[in-house]
Amino acid sequence: MKKILISACILLAVTQITKAQKGFKPLFDGKTTTGWHTYNKTGVGSAWQVQDGALHLDLTTKGADGGGDLVTDKEYGNFHLKYDWKVAPKANSGLIFYVHEDQKYHATYSTGLEMQVIDNDGHPDGKFPKHRAGDLYDLVKSSSEPVKPVGEWNKAEIISKNGKLTLILNGVTVVQTTLWDENWKGIVAASKFATWKDWGIFKTGKIALQDHGDEVWYKNISIKEL
Repeated sequence: MKKILISACILLAVTQITKAQKGFKPLFDGKTTTGWHTYNKTGVGSAWQVQDGALHLDLTTKGADGGGDLVTDKEYGNFHLKYDWKVAPKANSGLIFYVHEDQKYHATYSTGLEMQVIDNDGHPDGKFPKHRAGDLYDLVKSSSEPVKPVGEWNKAEIISKNGKLTLILNGVTVVQTTLWDENWKGIVAASKFATWKDWGIFKTGKIALQDHGDEVWYKNISIKEL
């Protein structure tokens, strides 16, 4: 009887995990950079290495082709994104979304919103409000800071549906806001993006992993279109 109960519990746990992941598709297969390319280019910069099931911005392999921000080949509108990240000491990066890829824009952040990825206390940018891990970069401050110590993996989620945006860090909802309404226009007007033409206006776009010149890792990247 005890063995039957244990087996039943294991089956239930597996079923719950399967249901929780239903509808999610991997954006990174853990082995290759298939489905990604450097922004405004066709290939992937040499600094982005697949190591131990993670995409690693490895500065020791940064050749003449550099690194650059990685973007998905596909665009997304309403979505639920999950990913794990960790940074080296004093590092800065970000997960940027609603990125419009066009040669007239020089970077992913020219158009896209960012969930901050950073060593809060080691990188100088962490001293600024709304520039810390989990923040909607320069726009909305996290309600709390459930970030793990530097070098440990963090689990992040971004849910965007019909303008309702939720950011989750390590199971804690840290940002909730509404995009593109009058209140949002006020938030943008009070940010560094106030005068940036075409910033944050696109309701579909690519997802990007930022090369900020520092060592960072991403893995378990999956998305569910809503």
